Amino acid sequence: MLLEALSSAILGLALAWAATRRLPHRLPARALVLPTGVAGALFGAFLIHTALDAGNMLTVLLGAVIVSVASLSLLLRPAGRLRRSATV
Repeated sequence: MLLEALSSAILGLALAWAATRRLPHRLPARALVLPTGVAGALFGAFLIHTALDAGNMLTVLLGAVIVSVASLSLLLRPAGRLRRSATV
């Protein structure tokens, strides 16, 4: 279980780092993005580990990736300005 947690944390950190490198203009400060990725991955690993009773490490890591990406997606801002209609 310790290996799953460590692997999930490293995977979440790598995903968050990749997001900050790929989308720096759409994400808040790196100091918020990196812990969000790690926390999401750890929560996903815990969730899958609890639900499936430590069946397969690959499944646990897949759950960690899914929840980490979902957590990071909540931090995204819109790409461009929102246009207002002239009639409103």
